[in-house]
Amino acid sequence: MDYMPMALLLSSHVAGSMVGGGVTQRVLNAAKIDTMLVPTVLFGRHPGWGQPGGGVVEGDVFQGMLSGIADQGLLNLTDVLLTGYFADVGQIFDTAAVIDAVRKSPRQHGGIKAYAREPLTVIDPIMGDAPGGLYVAPAIAAAIKDQLLPRADLITPNAFELGELTGRNLSDLASMVRAAQSLERPVLVSSLPRHGEIGVMYVDAGEAWIVTHPRAPTAPHGTGDLLTASFVARIVAGDTPKAALEHATAATASVVMRANEWGAPELPLVASRDVLSTPLIEVEAEAL
Repeated sequence: MDYMPMALLLSSHVAGSMVGGGVTQRVLNAAKIDTMLVPTVLFGRHPGWGQPGGGVVEGDVFQGMLSGIADQGLLNLTDVLLTGYFADVGQIFDTAAVIDAVRKSPRQHGGIKAYAREPLTVIDPIMGDAPGGLYVAPAIAAAIKDQLLPRADLITPNAFELGELTGRNLSDLASMVRAAQSLERPVLVSSLPRHGEIGVMYVDAGEAWIVTHPRAPTAPHGTGDLLTASFVARIVAGDTPKAALEHATAATASVVMRANEWGAPELPLVASRDVLSTPLIEVEAEAL
């Protein structure tokens, strides 16, 4: 890597919790990827802890930040565009427009060879989880599906979100593979139950892999953000999807292990930064 790649992040900013854009920034920065975070919400803490404080970023502020980035010529330097949590439908339409703008922008540097002509667009369709179901408004879920998925180079749902996106009953691993393939994009699926453990699956048109590891006693919020960012960082570094899957899963599990060891209520990303590059465990992907 002969220069620092640039990532544009459209996700949450949560001051007191290690989730959303804060996780993504730290993981990508640790992998020598520069970041620009345009927040969709400004919260004091994760809503899972109670009333989060703060609120939704207003449309004119969100648009204005994107305009400032564009006016500075930074869309031309964007190698990765990654979306996360949205709390307003208008933000999703603005995001779709900026994805198009990034793809049309002339590259101002050689870039990573794989992305020199086509930046990587990663859509993390944050909309819900089992057993609670949707935790965003149905209109937001619909806009993510209609506006962002067709623009994605990689989609990173959890198992619940995969079912929501495809409208399929996911009764077993084979049905999950078929559902992922139906999206017609590379897909990284987290939170898959398998043989009493937890699994992560990668599927594209030519290959499918799964890795599993033991369930942790507890896991802080933000593990999905951590997994997605870790996977993207490895892809940007030139790993194959299989190798990126193995490393990202091991790194995520290792940070959670540290959290449990230290009794940390949030992901201890700063204190356990070393395990992002050198995980505490190894996992081996199984071909599907």
